[in-house]
Amino acid sequence: MGQDLVPEQNPEAFRSFTRALLRDLQALERMLESGMIESGIRRIGAEQEFFLVGRGWRPSSKGVEVLERLGDPFTPELARFNLEVNLEPAVLEGDAFHRIEARLLDLMAQARQAARAEGADVCLTGILPTLAKSDLTLDNITPRARYYALNDALNRMRGGEVYRLRIEGTDELLVEHDSVMLESCNTSAQVHLQVSADEFVPFYNMAQAVTGPVLAGAVNSPLLFGKRLWAETRIALFQQSLDTRSGTLHLREMSPRVRFGDRWIEDSVVDLFQEDIARFRVLLATQVDEDPLAVLDAGGIPRLKALQLHNSTVYRWNRPCYGISEGKPHLRIENRVLPSGPTVLDEVANAAFWIGAVIGGVEEYGDITEVLDFDDAKSNCAAAAKLGLKAAMNWVGGRTVSAPDLILGTLLPVARRGLDKYGVRPSDINRYLGVIQDRVESGQTGATWTLRSLAHMRGQGTRGERLAAVTAASVRLQHSDAGPIHQWPLAELDEAGGWKMNYLRVEQYMTTHLFTVHEDELVQMVAFLMDRKQIRHVLVEDDDHRLVGLVSYRSVLRLISQSGGVIDDDDARPVKLIMDRDPVTVAPETPTLKAIELMRDRRVSCLPVVDQGKLVGIVSERDFMPIAYQLLEERLQDEEGE
Repeated sequence: MGQDLVPEQNPEAFRSFTRALLRDLQALERMLESGMIESGIRRIGAEQEFFLVGRGWRPSSKGVEVLERLGDPFTPELARFNLEVNLEPAVLEGDAFHRIEARLLDLMAQARQAARAEGADVCLTGILPTLAKSDLTLDNITPRARYYALNDALNRMRGGEVYRLRIEGTDELLVEHDSVMLESCNTSAQVHLQVSADEFVPFYNMAQAVTGPVLAGAVNSPLLFGKRLWAETRIALFQQSLDTRSGTLHLREMSPRVRFGDRWIEDSVVDLFQEDIARFRVLLATQVDEDPLAVLDAGGIPRLKALQLHNSTVYRWNRPCYGISEGKPHLRIENRVLPSGPTVLDEVANAAFWIGAVIGGVEEYGDITEVLDFDDAKSNCAAAAKLGLKAAMNWVGGRTVSAPDLILGTLLPVARRGLDKYGVRPSDINRYLGVIQDRVESGQTGATWTLRSLAHMRGQGTRGERLAAVTAASVRLQHSDAGPIHQWPLAELDEAGGWKMNYLRVEQYMTTHLFTVHEDELVQMVAFLMDRKQIRHVLVEDDDHRLVGLVSYRSVLRLISQSGGVIDDDDARPVKLIMDRDPVTVAPETPTLKAIELMRDRRVSCLPVVDQGKLVGIVSERDFMPIAYQLLEERLQDEEGE
């Protein structure tokens, strides 16, 4: 998320920052015209984001404490349960990818050691399976001025509207939230490729063209809040969580702040910066103490601080970047589409594939815009995010081909030639592109491994236990010699750490498939639901899904008794006559012990679960039976051992 800053919120500060932004763009144009951008060298780099997990394999909010133990090159992220580390750039040659892998492994070992000292661990995954909506409160935002300013700015631009997620896959997710914290569900493994100014256009367009096929083989985020959604749900989540467009402006064509783009670029990198400045208002403003044109006049190299800050708040999946390395200004393309994990080896293989495909693609196709329609490249990325290796790709020559066939038959050979051109040693080319080939041939991406593991555990334990088992297995296998994802065995339920870790909070085991009625419906409907669905409580909600009452089995029996033992077909009494209008409720994050105490003290047999006024679930005495069984079994085992 970049460096911290002192935010300026007043209109004058925004005007001053905008002036600095426009002057930075002028300065960049001068630098391009005068040939100041570094050329003749090809550097690559990476940024690794990761989750911290704690008890029950749930998110750990120890990020600040872990970061204090680590220091540079580790940096904070938006949420306390995320961190990031930035790798030093490497020249693309010889054993560059091997050195990146070794460095990442060393850094992750450091992170793991620091995390364990705080009672946590490290997990490489695009979206943490055990993440819950209750983890996304502002209590978990990293306490830095930049993040508070970002949240305030996004809320302001949305005009106070709530953040709405709607993602459809095998399951459907409909979520409303009140802050930018939805964005913290994502972690990625970002890849950088340095290019010269005169080659930026063909390289950037090729990066766009190959992103969809590369993503299809790298998907690793099929779950969000326990729902099975896209193969790479990060794509939909990230776009929707940072969407500043108002829902009331449905007639206007407005671009989302997270985007693939709308067209090929034609002239230079300035095309992208100009479009982003024109389309997207300044989100964050800070004082800029540099006059870039004066710096150029004096023979110096400007930092273009305003341009870099604004660019960091426009989230292209392939982002143009300006930087200074070893005293020389340079341009690079930052690929943001690739997820974190499942292993460091998988990540480096993904990076090698993307970089090789970009370089080799320019050699193979020249100007990709002449042989591939932009809309095809864009739809390929969307299809890959939704379907992974099951996606169909539109490719050069107007042909449609499956993602595996395009990767194996076309792009891997292209990537191999691209890496070979820069002297990457053959053993490394074979190692990293071999991982991609084996993964695609096996069909086991991170996404399919997760879904297959859940299917393998179907009918075992609670949903929370199964999600914890997937997370626990991921952490164990990432830190072992299990190899890349296509070699992983499926997760087993016993990896969840025992039933106790999965009954810590109500949301881990509450029933979310609810049968509800409206208060004006017939009492007969309640009796029907109780009989056919074998339930003892029916929740009553209004049209906005707010809980307004509860009907218990005893209430229905009492009504039947008062009616002479039967409710006939002509009985038109509504539910509101017998419902409890003030049921005892809990929030999803309520600790289990508190929920049990509440049920005992208030003498109720169930607790509706309400989040921000909306009904989201229910827990009943039946849900605590597994706890009683496990406790009794452990007690008997202890007695037998005495």
